[in-house]
Amino acid sequence: MAEIAVSFVIDNLVPLLVQEAKLLKGVRKEVDSIRADLEIIQPFLRSADERADEGTEIDNITKAWVKQVREVAYRIEDVIDIYILHLPHHPHPQHQPRFINFLCRFACFTAKLNPRHVIASEIQDIKTSLHEIKERRERYGFNFSESRSTGNTRHDPRLASLFIKEAELVGIESSRDKIISWLQDGASERGVISLVGMGGLGKTTLAKKVYDNQTGQFDCHAWIPVSQSYKPEELLRTMIKQFYQSIKESPPQGIDTMDDMSLITKLIEYLQEKRYLVVFDDVWETEFWEFIRNALPDDNKGSRVIITTRSNDIALSCKESRIDHFYKLQPLPEDKAWELFCKKAFWSDFEGHCPPELEELSRDIVRKCEGLPLAIVAIGGLLSKKDKVASQWQKLNASIGSQLGSDPRLKNITRILSLSYHDLPYHLKSCFLYFGMIPEDYSISCVRLIRLWVAENFVKGEKGKKLEDIAEEYLTELIHRSLVQVSWVHFDGKAKSCRVHDLMREIIMSKSQELCYCQVLAQGDSSCDGQSRRLSIHNNTGIDLKSTSSDSRIRSLFLFGVDELPESLLHMFFASFKLLKILDFEDASLDYLPEGVGNLLHLRYLSVRNTKVKMLPKSIGKLHSLQTLDLKNSLVQELPIEIKGLHKLRHLLAYSLDDTIKINLNSRIGVKMHEGFGCLEDLQKLYFVEANHGISPITKLRQLRKLGITKLTGDNGRALCASIEEMHQLECLNVSALSEDEIIDIQHILSPPPFLQRLALLGRLEKLPTWISSLQHLVRISFGWSRMTDDPLKALEHLPNLLELWLLEAYDGEQLHFKAGGFQKLKELGLEELNRVSLVIIDKGALPLLEKLRIGPVPQLKETPAGIHHLQNLTTLQFFDMRSEFTDRMLPDKGGLDYWIIEHIPLVLFCIMRGARFYVTRTLRRQIPTL
Repeated sequence: MAEIAVSFVIDNLVPLLVQEAKLLKGVRKEVDSIRADLEIIQPFLRSADERADEGTEIDNITKAWVKQVREVAYRIEDVIDIYILHLPHHPHPQHQPRFINFLCRFACFTAKLNPRHVIASEIQDIKTSLHEIKERRERYGFNFSESRSTGNTRHDPRLASLFIKEAELVGIESSRDKIISWLQDGASERGVISLVGMGGLGKTTLAKKVYDNQTGQFDCHAWIPVSQSYKPEELLRTMIKQFYQSIKESPPQGIDTMDDMSLITKLIEYLQEKRYLVVFDDVWETEFWEFIRNALPDDNKGSRVIITTRSNDIALSCKESRIDHFYKLQPLPEDKAWELFCKKAFWSDFEGHCPPELEELSRDIVRKCEGLPLAIVAIGGLLSKKDKVASQWQKLNASIGSQLGSDPRLKNITRILSLSYHDLPYHLKSCFLYFGMIPEDYSISCVRLIRLWVAENFVKGEKGKKLEDIAEEYLTELIHRSLVQVSWVHFDGKAKSCRVHDLMREIIMSKSQELCYCQVLAQGDSSCDGQSRRLSIHNNTGIDLKSTSSDSRIRSLFLFGVDELPESLLHMFFASFKLLKILDFEDASLDYLPEGVGNLLHLRYLSVRNTKVKMLPKSIGKLHSLQTLDLKNSLVQELPIEIKGLHKLRHLLAYSLDDTIKINLNSRIGVKMHEGFGCLEDLQKLYFVEANHGISPITKLRQLRKLGITKLTGDNGRALCASIEEMHQLECLNVSALSEDEIIDIQHILSPPPFLQRLALLGRLEKLPTWISSLQHLVRISFGWSRMTDDPLKALEHLPNLLELWLLEAYDGEQLHFKAGGFQKLKELGLEELNRVSLVIIDKGALPLLEKLRIGPVPQLKETPAGIHHLQNLTTLQFFDMRSEFTDRMLPDKGGLDYWIIEHIPLVLFCIMRGARFYVTRTLRRQIPTL
């Protein structure tokens, strides 16, 4: 990690200081000397750093040398950041002549008691320290050896989750079937099944496979991560929300302010007379069941509870009756362990089979994993990146070692998992350690993580590629190496959120502490160590920053689960952490941003998502380095004119969703922006901006990948079309009209963006734009309040990659015909509020891959579309606000003339809408056989 710090200085910070040194005569020579010394040290450092990292037989002198180099690199970063902080700051250079800008800065700078001598003195001191470090290396004879970290291996981001799912199946089939048999044993009492075993044995994987297989057999279901630091009230809220969401209902209002007893009462009321399934993953306290059992009624409906834990005592405390079960997971037997290893290590080049020349070595490696799936997957992922050469594998096998210490099994497993970290290329180590700032069992959005990595300067630029795309490749490689787990997947197969396993997180935390990479202040911790570069606060407001100097090293600040944010603490953040680059207040209890935020001149990432912040201070315009400004679901409705000073801004998320009203054109609220924001030419995401406050600046934003516009008027249509034609990198376009009667005049695009993947047009369309049928990469399209008179299906059915189609009050015709051969990849289809449609025809051979179908209200539809019978991949069918004479035809107890059409579908829901919420009135389920 010391080499990372040095590379960072060489690649990013020293050039910046050289540029500024034009104002500091005599300093440039010193800077060049520092750069030369660093470049000489760098190759030796990587070798020594790796040896120290891996805990090999390296003496204390070498470890101390590595630490000293890292400290010098950090000092250089500190000096430069503080130097820039004290420079006078004027309007962006492109808004005034370069020579005038130079004179202005020089005059103001030299007027401040000649700080040139201060910075020069610091640089001279660093140069002396660095020279001594170089001499120390020569004195003790540290030799260079070629780095063993692997290079860049890039993968399609959508492959990772698919392969992991396949690998996870190895060795759990019999366990899964046993658990399912307990769920289906016919007992009417509430039953508890406890899955017990050490970390990494696959408890969560097993529980998830069972849960996914059986949710259709219960009235409602919930998956609840518990962790060591759970908050009872938050856990109860999560349960309520998941139970409601599992049957597609909106959670009740007001639960975010309820206390424990009110939440328990609400849960009991909801679960009465329901058969529910709930999984509590990773329980650490015996008191947990005593607390949670009171919220889970036993109404003799056959409800089931699954608990995963490492503790036998916790599992035994949950066993209260004859139908409660205790299942202890065992390590994989030798044959299953071998099968899993081969799937991971040889999946890409030997189709999951081990070549004969590596079999003896491979089996020895698998034996050392002692049947632990997490270790097998980790070491297999590591070896999949290695050349299939016996000498390399022998070297790695020797480094695993044999039984170690007082608890040999756990220590050996930890060593195996650590090897995967040590083998990472340097640019991935920083990215992987970032998970240490995230709370245990917390899944982070992949998009959020990628933007943070870019803001941290972890991502190395490559010609012709966006930094965000490269960062996505980094994340995909971590997933392929089984160091990061995919928590949730988008409909198109890309990872949506991710996390790390608890055992892997322990390794991260240990390494982060050693390297002063980050500090986590959880409940009970009160003070900063003064050494770490990053600070993450978890469920804790009792923090003492008084002893923290105003030139603190902290560059990144995160808040997780901080329900109360005292004003005094907020102001201390801005006073103590003046060199911040990352400030993430997402979900924090925050209702304003102080003017002092404008003094954080190095800030690159600022998020007040899901807070109550109403406006941005004018000082926001001074943040010339800001890349991401996330205001999603805050109360900000207008951006100050000073926003046009953020010339490096790449992502502007500035909208909120009103989920208290029935969905309409005003459900999504964009922000007002003043004229002049066209100078933000680096913007990749602008989501959403009100069109009636000026659309002409959008023409200049040619780097946009995602654009959202609200309140579009007919007069702005041609200007928008002209702008879109210039956006060759646009991937997502969402346009909504000012009102339902306002026509979206978006016909005038002759050359649409070639890589457009998502399109939403919400507002009246006189006809379907002809250019839409040419969008070969389109995966999702939505029409709302379009009231088209021509059947849109003819123009859409042959789009080769379309996965989702939503029609909401979009068609005023009487018939929709899905023809054979059409929509070959479509997975989700919504037909909503089609008030004149009386016939829906689905030919055999149409929609062959459809998984989810939502219909209603369609008041003129009298009979169930018979073609649904052909949709053999359909898993969920929902009807909303359909007339009783229509739904009765599908109900067996009402005659069920059309029941044969839907009997093959695992889950059929009949729902009614009441304002913004909907309720399930009837459910039909097909019994799923045990696999």
